[in-house]
Amino acid sequence: MSPEEAVADAHRREWAMVLAATVRVTRDLDLAEECVQDAYTAALREWARDGVPARPGAWLTTAARHNALDLFRRANTLRSKLHLLVEPANEESELAPPDEPLASPDDPLRLIFLCCHPALALEAQVALTLRLVCGVATPDVASAFLVSESTMAARITRAKKKIVAARIPFRLPATAELPDRLDAALTVVHLLFSTGHTAPSGVDLTRVDLMARALELARLLADLMPDEPEVRGLLALLVASHARRATRVGADGRLLLLSEQDRSAWDRAAIMAADELVVGALRAGRPGRFTLEAAIATLHAIAPSYDDTDWPQILVLYTELLAVWPSPVVALNRAVAMSMVDGPAAALAVVEALEADGRLAGYRYLFAVKADLLRGLEQDARPAYEAALALTDNAAERAFLERRLAEISVGGSPVPRSRPY
Repeated sequence: MSPEEAVADAHRREWAMVLAATVRVTRDLDLAEECVQDAYTAALREWARDGVPARPGAWLTTAARHNALDLFRRANTLRSKLHLLVEPANEESELAPPDEPLASPDDPLRLIFLCCHPALALEAQVALTLRLVCGVATPDVASAFLVSESTMAARITRAKKKIVAARIPFRLPATAELPDRLDAALTVVHLLFSTGHTAPSGVDLTRVDLMARALELARLLADLMPDEPEVRGLLALLVASHARRATRVGADGRLLLLSEQDRSAWDRAAIMAADELVVGALRAGRPGRFTLEAAIATLHAIAPSYDDTDWPQILVLYTELLAVWPSPVVALNRAVAMSMVDGPAAALAVVEALEADGRLAGYRYLFAVKADLLRGLEQDARPAYEAALALTDNAAERAFLERRLAEISVGGSPVPRSRPY
């Protein structure tokens, strides 16, 4: 592995730990980011000269920490020389010298809960954590929220400034504080997994590194809060979805629908583990959003074949989910289940109402679902497929939609009713 490849790999794998360890020293997100970025820049130079270290993450953490301590020492020197002119003599530096180990396994969770402080709006909490903890690029965060890149960049900047201004501490929340932080933290992990499960852009359908990071964070949250049903629900959702990752794309790179996937290649042990988590979460009381989503995912996963899928029960679960979480995306997914139970005409009416509503105007799956329903009814689906294609940047998804359009052009048979991949 070349030094450049090693630095890129360390950015994917180690960014959260390095940044979180540096925040302990700086107590300032922007300053920590600057120190970490300088460490990665130094790595490009020094690893090319000295070779890639055996533990790249530890090297980067040490380098970033030294950068922060250098700033601390320079700030103290400046204050000692200028305090009579600019501030009281007993004023302390805003940087705190580290009094903890170099790094801790809890550091990514500390950073998540820092970003998920109730002082921030929920969307800001999620966006900031995706950007800082998970290293998701700002354009991909914007895509997850269906907003422009400039809007998302401004939102992230405002959130960081608010954390600094409010002096929000870098620590795990006390037990009494956890409920206020939990929903945002779970949403962060779920969006991170979703970004990896179907990448908003690029050649590959998935980003395995993001899915793996989300699973790791979900397991850490489950260790921290083992009695919280929604944490178990989220972990079950991710495990059940991850269990079929190897079958979502064919050997030729073609995206495969759920009905086309080889179920014998699914990770059955993971699916059973997810099912046990769901059952435990359901028994704990009224299920929340993530538990219901997990129940839907496990029903798909445990069905021995696509034709044996319990669509009526899935429709019931989507109805309950819509009551708990009234999102237009949930309504769209419910329409897909409705098409399998009540037929495409009933589902199309729901989808057209969602389109008229306008909240999903930039959501490619709205038009992809509409196109499939129109095609199932032997109506003109071309405009809807073209609208979906115009909103799609992922190469695997684009190829899938282009095949759909080509099938229409050659007079292909109506598309089978099938839940997306």
